[in-house]
Amino acid sequence: MGANKSGGCGLLVLVVVGALLAVGYYKSKHDSSTAPPSGADTGGGSGRYVALGDSYTSAPRTGKQSGSPAGCARSDNNYPHLVSAKLKPAKFVDVSCSGATTDDLSDTQSTRKGSNPPQFDSVTADTTLVTLGIGGNDVGFIALAQSCVTAHESASPCKDRLTAGGKDQLADRISDTAKKVGTALDQIHKKAPKARVVVVGYPTVLPDGDGCWPVLPLGAGDVAYLRDALGKLNDALSDQAKSHDAGFADTAEPSKGHDVCANSDVKWVEGVVPTSSAAALHPNARGEAGMAGAVESVLGCRGGRS
Repeated sequence: MGANKSGGCGLLVLVVVGALLAVGYYKSKHDSSTAPPSGADTGGGSGRYVALGDSYTSAPRTGKQSGSPAGCARSDNNYPHLVSAKLKPAKFVDVSCSGATTDDLSDTQSTRKGSNPPQFDSVTADTTLVTLGIGGNDVGFIALAQSCVTAHESASPCKDRLTAGGKDQLADRISDTAKKVGTALDQIHKKAPKARVVVVGYPTVLPDGDGCWPVLPLGAGDVAYLRDALGKLNDALSDQAKSHDAGFADTAEPSKGHDVCANSDVKWVEGVVPTSSAAALHPNARGEAGMAGAVESVLGCRGGRS
């Protein structure tokens, strides 16, 4: 990693740059986001920004189709595009793809409409910024949410099945996923040694409390179980970022109160039946803007989104 420059941001506050160089990491007001170590400049017409990730990054149906293959459902106003518009790098490449797992970073991913080359292919030696939003599909959260649907408000079929015998299968999946993310970060640094790297966490999907059955047809026990599991995944992603020379953009804290049970005019994540054009159980345009704001904050950009 280059140690003489801080990542550019177009509207970067010079005082913040000094603070970054002095302390190495920037803590957000919620003390969970961290800036990446200093590296090559990105922004104001310089640098190369590459976005890697799954559907929470590609943001299906939140904007116009961007790039190929069409099966990646990559939106032109997902958080990478919004961050790029703020930074104004010389080059921007978004290879995020719906359904991606950590395996698809190094392997070709088949979709219903074409194949996405290995996402790592876009990480080159001249890359100066990488954002990585991955891990949810390794754990299987979307498929789980669909299989947990119940007609009984107090039921917890998923928790009962996944913790049977005293072993928490989700906890094991999260642990395995964390190791894969750590390996991925090592690969990114190897391929792009000058780049600043930011791991982007997942927003708050489920509310505190029992949920909003039957609008969200999950029993209270499974709401709590899945909410806690997603929190554990975010903690694991944060830990991997810190131990592998990367920053972490916490999107869970700023999205509290904007979950699937929130009113349609404030929610960041859609429910089982979307109230916007976005995909079910995925961030909408408002959510992607909020996630962009979290990334911009750890990069030292002024005027973060909300």
